Amino acid sequence: MSTSQIDPSAGDRAHIASFARLRLRHVTLAVQWLIMLGIMAMAVGSLCALFLWLLDKATEVRFAHPAILYGLPLGGMVVGLAYHWFGKSAEAGNNLIVDQIHEPGGGVPLRMAPLVLIGTVITHFFGGSAGREGTAVQLGGSLASAFGRIFRLSDIADVRMMLMAGVAAGFGAVFGTPIAGAVFALEVLTIGQVRYRALVPCLFAALVADYSCHAWGIHHMLYHIGYAVDPVTGFHIQPLLLLKAGLAGVVFGLAGLLFSEASHGLGGLFRKCLPWAPLRPFVGGVLVIALVWICGTREYLGLGVWSPNPQDVTIAKLFDPQIHPWAWALKLLFTVVTLSAGFKGGEVTPLFFIGAALGNVLSWILGAPTDLFAGLGFVAMFAGAANTPLACTLMGIELFGAGQAAYIAAACFVAYLCSGHSGIYLSQRIGIPKTGDAALSGAETLREARAGRVRLHMRAPS
Repeated sequence: MSTSQIDPSAGDRAHIASFARLRLRHVTLAVQWLIMLGIMAMAVGSLCALFLWLLDKATEVRFAHPAILYGLPLGGMVVGLAYHWFGKSAEAGNNLIVDQIHEPGGGVPLRMAPLVLIGTVITHFFGGSAGREGTAVQLGGSLASAFGRIFRLSDIADVRMMLMAGVAAGFGAVFGTPIAGAVFALEVLTIGQVRYRALVPCLFAALVADYSCHAWGIHHMLYHIGYAVDPVTGFHIQPLLLLKAGLAGVVFGLAGLLFSEASHGLGGLFRKCLPWAPLRPFVGGVLVIALVWICGTREYLGLGVWSPNPQDVTIAKLFDPQIHPWAWALKLLFTVVTLSAGFKGGEVTPLFFIGAALGNVLSWILGAPTDLFAGLGFVAMFAGAANTPLACTLMGIELFGAGQAAYIAAACFVAYLCSGHSGIYLSQRIGIPKTGDAALSGAETLREARAGRVRLHMRAPS
């Protein structure tokens, strides 16, 4: 006869003890992760603060000394040589981080952080048209991988979670949108799927990194949509305006597709014509200078967030009623040339500019509020180019308020569908295809899908 039959309470006590031990183990593990993630996120947020400060200083010097632009080819060559000699796998940038999250292996090299930080500052110092998201994500991924080794994380799931948290920390800190940063890290990996297992770690890391960045005195540009919402409920939906937002989403998605394909196509042409990598940014710098002379303006250099020249088009000005019909195309051209040639930075802030400029024009065509449609383009074009509609919707709400949530979601979701199986991150995997594209047969990543489209195009009769 067992002990539990003699004393029924013995089994209950054993069950309670087992339950308590299990919960204690969970609490201990959670505390350990909070400490690891907190340390990593504070480091990422602090480094993003340094990065943003350096970008501001570099931009100030460039505006104060316009002749610096003519050093862009040499500056690009210096960055190209640094990556040629020391970069190795770090050259893959964001795609390396996505690959390492999917299949952890050699890790993300720590040298990626200083290389991309210095390379991006040089790009902006001399006037290249680039962004900052790529740098922040690579800073986060590089530091997260390094801390993973310090904390001796060996389990693949743990390494993957740390890397995703690093991406969330970098993205959330550099834009001041921690919720969007957390969801971006979950959503950017696989089209049509979100990894919820890392939801809380990514949110915690993004919040800590954003707070750490602000603690250093860094402030982000504020954008305002003045389109009136219902004073009682906080927001309302106008069916016609919602339809216009959806139509604009189609244009934003197609523009995101154009940006991605133009970047990959021109990048491939640079690699084919200039096999020696350090020469590409030199030639790209010459082309950017030529564009400045041809277009007769410098307002499409750099981030495009601010300018001391009142007449220059900036992102904030695109929210005003004045229409700038070709600003989106010119910024797209300057950015594609800069990034395709091998300059460092990111695509997202230029995508904000291009999308806001396109929304500025569409508001005139569709008879819609300019500030609202500039805001829709700001986030929706990024949603289409990066295949991250949920993150971009949340970013729009964080930046512009929940009053416009329905219009933001409509534009972002439609842009995502209309951008096709293309994107700025070729290592993204295709979890749930958007359409039954023939080029997707056997394709696991966007890179393979794009290669399939190229093969189909080459086989097609002329």
